[in-house]
Amino acid sequence: MRVTQKQPRAGPTILHADLDAFYASVEQLLDPALRGRPIAVGGSADGGVVLAASYEAKAFGVHGGMPGWRARRLCPAIRFVGGHFREYQRLADDVMTVLHDFTPAVERISIDEAFLDVSGATHLFGPPTAIAQALRQRVRTEVGLPISVGAARTKHLAKVASQVAKPDGLVVVEPDDEHEFLAPLPVALMWGVGPVAQQRLAERGIRTIGDLAATPSSALERLLGDAVGAKLSALAHNEDPRRIVTSARARSVGAQSALGRRMPEAELVRRVLTHLADRVATRLRAKERAGRTITVRVRYTGMRAVTRSTTLGAAISSTLSLTEVAERLAWQAIGDETGPTPEITLLGISVSNLEHQGVVQLELPFQPEDPHRPGSPTGSARWVVDRTVDAVREKFGRHAVGYAPVELARGAGVPDEFRELAEHDL
Repeated sequence: MRVTQKQPRAGPTILHADLDAFYASVEQLLDPALRGRPIAVGGSADGGVVLAASYEAKAFGVHGGMPGWRARRLCPAIRFVGGHFREYQRLADDVMTVLHDFTPAVERISIDEAFLDVSGATHLFGPPTAIAQALRQRVRTEVGLPISVGAARTKHLAKVASQVAKPDGLVVVEPDDEHEFLAPLPVALMWGVGPVAQQRLAERGIRTIGDLAATPSSALERLLGDAVGAKLSALAHNEDPRRIVTSARARSVGAQSALGRRMPEAELVRRVLTHLADRVATRLRAKERAGRTITVRVRYTGMRAVTRSTTLGAAISSTLSLTEVAERLAWQAIGDETGPTPEITLLGISVSNLEHQGVVQLELPFQPEDPHRPGSPTGSARWVVDRTVDAVREKFGRHAVGYAPVELARGAGVPDEFRELAEHDL
């Protein structure tokens, strides 16, 4: 008889490091008079949108995305401050430098959070708990910001642990304690459970991760869809095979905008897609990149989403060309719907199949005119206009010049600088 030894499970060598109330913490770092006070980044007592809130403000129920007038009503002593976007990027990069001092296996997933695999660093810095304590101390001392860390065997559990650790704490989940740790926690802490999914689960009495783990995967798939249901069922049992990915170059660049609940009227769709295309194309051009595959995502009420994509004969980085292609794809998606036209809640654009585009080679006039080919007469004119816009913005600010559908409708929404901090760069 062959006897197979059971391999011991790996320890809590995956860390999730997450800066606490990052934007508000930076403002309090820059202005010591704000420390310990309830503050909101963005918005005002008269309106606008709160971009982020300090923990002192969160204690009154203030949160990001809330109208400024409501934040003032909940917390009369709140202080509204403007955003220092360049400082956000600089300080976040300083934190990432500290993390890389412990291990090269760092996967940055947003401006203020990252995963680390410290399995290869324990012989230098000690066990994962000691590494987490050391990096938290260095971030606090060298950068001046609070950071929470979760340590576990999987990425999902490490992220949950860091949320439990907030504010400014450390939670380590040993392999033998995983299910006991997860079971009483609310499902809202799980990756991928938004307000709609949370409500659907609550309607069926599923409120904790333990409840979720006890529910058959087939029932969750019927409730939330095959992919989401199967994924959440696996995560509830802490089945997460994903490893740390350290690739520095993205394969695509994109942006999206939530709309609330809106009918897909022509003016709305064009304005939103122009805005998104401008953000995406500007970032492409800044890196001298262009893409051939354009994908548009349309999300409807009920969290149902559809995508449409096309691959062009030549890579583009023109704002107007990207807008036109995206608009055509969006209306394809909307037109494929049967029955009454549904309300849409989100539009998104992404560009992939990227290549370098530092200059544009003009075409000989042997092909039919196609404005989406960069080397055509119209395409090259668009290329020049876009780079002129880029130069004006670089000198006088982002809103010095722009496309009419966007600029004429600009309101007190979230600043583009804030959105772009949250979007993956190339």
